[in-house]
Amino acid sequence: MLRELHIRDLGVIEDATLPLDPGLTVVTGETGAGKTMVVTGLGLVLGGRADASLVRSGRDEAVVEAALELDGQHPARARAAEAGAAADEDELLLARTVSATGRSRAHVGGRRAPIATLNDLAEDLVAVHGQADQWRLRRPAQHRALLDTFGGETVAGPLAEVARLYGAWQEAKGELTELTEGERTRLQEVELLTHQLEQIDAVDPRAGEDVELAREAEVLGNAEELRVGADQAHRLLSDPDSFGGDDVVGRIARAGDELSRLVEHDPRLAEAHRRLGELGVLAADVAGELSAYAADIEADPARLGVVQERRAALTDLTRRYGEDVAAVLAHRDASRHRLLALEGADERIEELTARVEDLVGELETALGRLTAARSAAAATLAETVEGELGRLGMDRARVEVVVEPRTDDGGARLPGPDGDRAVSADGADAVEIRVAANRGDPPRSVSRAASGGELSRIMLAIEVATAGSGRAQVPTFVFDEVDAGVGGRAALDVGARLAALARTSQVIVVTHLAQVAAHADRHLVVHKSHDQQVTSSDVRVVEGEDRLGELSRMMGGGDTEVGLTHARELLEQCRGTAARPS
Repeated sequence: MLRELHIRDLGVIEDATLPLDPGLTVVTGETGAGKTMVVTGLGLVLGGRADASLVRSGRDEAVVEAALELDGQHPARARAAEAGAAADEDELLLARTVSATGRSRAHVGGRRAPIATLNDLAEDLVAVHGQADQWRLRRPAQHRALLDTFGGETVAGPLAEVARLYGAWQEAKGELTELTEGERTRLQEVELLTHQLEQIDAVDPRAGEDVELAREAEVLGNAEELRVGADQAHRLLSDPDSFGGDDVVGRIARAGDELSRLVEHDPRLAEAHRRLGELGVLAADVAGELSAYAADIEADPARLGVVQERRAALTDLTRRYGEDVAAVLAHRDASRHRLLALEGADERIEELTARVEDLVGELETALGRLTAARSAAAATLAETVEGELGRLGMDRARVEVVVEPRTDDGGARLPGPDGDRAVSADGADAVEIRVAANRGDPPRSVSRAASGGELSRIMLAIEVATAGSGRAQVPTFVFDEVDAGVGGRAALDVGARLAALARTSQVIVVTHLAQVAAHADRHLVVHKSHDQQVTSSDVRVVEGEDRLGELSRMMGGGDTEVGLTHARELLEQCRGTAARPS
């Protein structure tokens, strides 16, 4: 809800703060005092068009601030957070500044924001109904949404089924289109993958084979060098005949004999003697291994040729399909999986074709149920709104809520026996609320059916008629000129209907009728004052005798005792009306 509105240097209003009631707040004042500036200020802070002429004469800029209370789940809170506003505050502050040069700035939650952000937030916060202001049913889709929510579960059930079937139909149709339109590409990919798998399977690589073959090729290519070197190392270790009786194993053995003789004289040599023994055993083992290695090594040109040929085949694969054999094998497995999927596309196309046909039939049936539910709700809504208009001094008005096939391209085209038709997740219906302000006039779209005052009353009738339907409403409604051309008993009815709407939403009304103002939970008066050169206005709350005086002024009674008595009687009458169910 709007908790407070602060206006500075806007038109004739120099500096005013409007504390707003959660229920019905009325704004009154003498002609020219600046009541309209209240609605204008609201329009600015909600993203409306700015005009430099609105800035008070002699001032640099006009400022409008609105303080709102929002619960943590309200969609406007998420939008404000996206604009940089603090998300953990109970209060959200919106601000709009208009300079005398025409430049405009917006702030959301203390952060600079685009003007469009205020407009986005307004959709979830406030509906302003007036001759030149934004209004709830400015887009055709809002007519449909209002009817759907008014229809309650009777419409919600078929609507949910249509949305589910529409989504499934679009998904199946999209996959089918992708498969059929990509048939040539699919066949080319099948051919390519088959060729690649044939190449890989012809070589039949084994994991790690490239590493093993590289090692074997290195050995075979250097076999003679390896044999000669190993044999020489063996003889250096253990063949005294080849090196004048001077081999390593023999020297270690002789050194061990020397130490064994000396250990009995100095035990400190025992550790050295033990380690020499180990060294002798190790040298003898190495000599044996080298001897066996040299005996096994032999050049094998035939085997080397086989290895090199195999390595060449593997290299060809890795050049095409991966950096090593492991990558080639991964490519092979992925290609087989993809090939299976592609080769099964024909079956999938048949399944999807049947699925799409079934869904079209089911969707047609669901659309019929939804249209029937909407048509029934439309008749009830039209009757209810027409009844409300009768209570608002428009008893000659006629209301139609028309449900007809949609023609927009916002969704898809559903094939049918009578040709394609437009459809979306919301169904195949266009909804329009039409009003004829007088009997004999042709009903026209509600946006073009009436003057400013009549339009405000029509919107009031719609809002009151739907207030009890359980639909999600914006928190705040603002009405300007709702009482234009109304007087007497009809004016009391207008006030009563505003009070009825205020039971479920916050309502702010600019009025010049005491019969409307007397229903208010909070009464604000715009006061105009003059000095020798400048006119300015401020706003204050009136209660008790001050309120009676304002109501008397509005009825032409001034501050006379008769006028005050009439005002008191009017308040009592309105309180009695509020106590009775509407």
